[in-house]
Parts: sequence; structure tokens; C-alpha cells
Amino acid sequence: MSRERVLITGAAGFLGSHLCDRFIREGYHVIGMDNLITGDLRNIEHLFSLEQFEFYNHDVSKFVHVPGELKYILHFASPASPIDYLKIPIQTLKVGSLGTHNLLGLARSKKARILVASTSEVYGDPTVHPQNEDYWGNVNPIGPRGVYDEAKRFQEAITMAYHTYHGLKTRIVRIFNTYGPRMRLNDGRVLPAFIGQALRGEDITVFGDGSQTRSFCYVDDLVDGIYRLLLSDYAYPVNVGNPDEITISDFAEEIIKLTGTSQKVVYKPLPVDDPKQRQPDIARAREILGWSPKVSRAEGLAITYDYFKSLPHDRLYDEEYHKDFSKFSK
Repeated sequence: MSRERVLITGAAGFLGSHLCDRFIREGYHVIGMDNLITGDLRNIEHLFSLEQFEFYNHDVSKFVHVPGELKYILHFASPASPIDYLKIPIQTLKVGSLGTHNLLGLARSKKARILVASTSEVYGDPTVHPQNEDYWGNVNPIGPRGVYDEAKRFQEAITMAYHTYHGLKTRIVRIFNTYGPRMRLNDGRVLPAFIGQALRGEDITVFGDGSQTRSFCYVDDLVDGIYRLLLSDYAYPVNVGNPDEITISDFAEEIIKLTGTSQKVVYKPLPVDDPKQRQPDIARAREILGWSPKVSRAEGLAITYDYFKSLPHDRLYDEEYHKDFSKFSK
């Protein structure tokens, strides 16, 4: 049977690996691509035995060649956590600019539809709450977070330019905080950081006074929103996230209750340009995609905590993820 082919970049990452799973289930032939600078092959090793999956170990900031036809391209290659993009700022900027340019060119040559993964970080430290797609943002381009924020803002701009100038079929998803199995415990994001500290018996670290807010979306809900957006006829940015907002202090208490630990909460200074509020306005997603999140935070956190508890003890501390592709080569 001939299957339609989809290219997913960042395939070994948290979101990319879940997208690979979804498109395999939907009957596509999936081509995963990742340079493994932050991705982990363990996220996709269950797919390597499948005929409908193949993997390219490649950096999309360099010329991208994929033989044969492509129906869709989903561009999810990018460091996405503060620890990563502060450590590799140039690579972060390049994958958002050069990488996106390369993939837009590939989509044009293949006559493929392309969806690019943007982020709520394009809103910066917002002065509008909740954030809707018409808000232009409050971003410091030369601050420590600027390498990620501006890479994504440029990514949106060049994607829209290809859409308006070349008539390319493009989609842009603005992703808000997402969580679930396959997250890295120590990547600097609040949810895995809190769970990792609880599992290691450490105090829970809250930056700032804890009054800042976040809204957490379970990964299955996010993937469903992305899938619906890809198949829609809408070319402008769409927020996909869960609008159920919570303060960081309250969230820390939720994690302590969930894990049954007795850690105390300790407070440290807020990082530079850290956003005070994050809550998506998802009216556009509801109207255009018929999408809204289904998984409650309590349900999603229970699944995620069970996943983290199942990890080998050394992975609670080890950040040196194996990148040996040879053992998975067909």
C-alpha cells in the first residue's frame, strides 16, 4: 500500500516524537529528521522497526534533501527550553532562520503543505492577558531569551512571506506550555523541574515570588490541535494550549501533593525577561479547528508523574542523553 509521506523535523524531541506516533497511527509514512543536539533517540526507538518510519540524522540549518514525494512537512526542530537555548544561542537562531528557510524551500519544491512550530514566547512578557493571536508581543530582542523569541518571530515572518509571495500552503501554531511523557526532567522548564526535584528529594525552587502564572496543556491535546490545524485551510497563527491558568506557587503545592513528598518551597530571584503571565486565548482554535483541550491538569500530571517514576534512577540526574544512531540503523 502506498502511503502519503510526511517529514517531521525535531523528531527525536518531546513534541516531535509524539507527532511521529500520531502520524503513524493516521496511516502516513513518517520521515523523522533530527540532529540530536537536544533530541533523544530513546523517544523514537519504538518506531525504528516499522516499515512506515525512517530517520535522517541531519541538521536542517544545512541544505535539506529528501528524495520522493512529500505531502506534509512539520518543522519542530529547535531547542525549546531555557537551558538549551541559553547554552546554544547561535544554533537556536540558525534553526529558526536558516532551517525554516531551507524547509520552506523544500515544501515549495515538493508542493507540500508545511506547518511550523512557533511559541507563546513570541508574546514575550505580555501586556495583554490572556494572549490572543492579534497581540504583537512585548519582547526584548537583545535579552538572554531573545535568541529564542526572535528566532520564532522571524520564523513566522518568513513563513507568511512564502505564503503571500509564493502561494505556499503554510500553517503556524503558537504552542503554549505543554507537558507529558518524554519530557526531559532537567531542561529548565517549570513542570519537569518541579517533578525532578520532588523525585530527588530536593526542595522545590520557585523563581520570583510565585505569583507569575502558567497554563499547562497535556501533550495528546496539543498534538490533536496541531493535526487539526495542519489539515485546516487557515494560514495565520493559531494559539494551541490549555487556558486553565495557575500561579507558580500554587503549582508547586500541587506537585508536592501529587508526589506525596515533604519538600519545602524555596524562592530565588526571577530570571531576566521571564514572563509574568501565560494564558492562551483559544477562541480562534475553537472556532476554526473545533478544538479545545480534553485532559485535565490532574489527569495529565498523574500520567506524567507515573512516566517519570518509571525512569531508571540515573536518569533523574543524568543529562548526557545518548546519541548513538548506529544501533538503530536499518
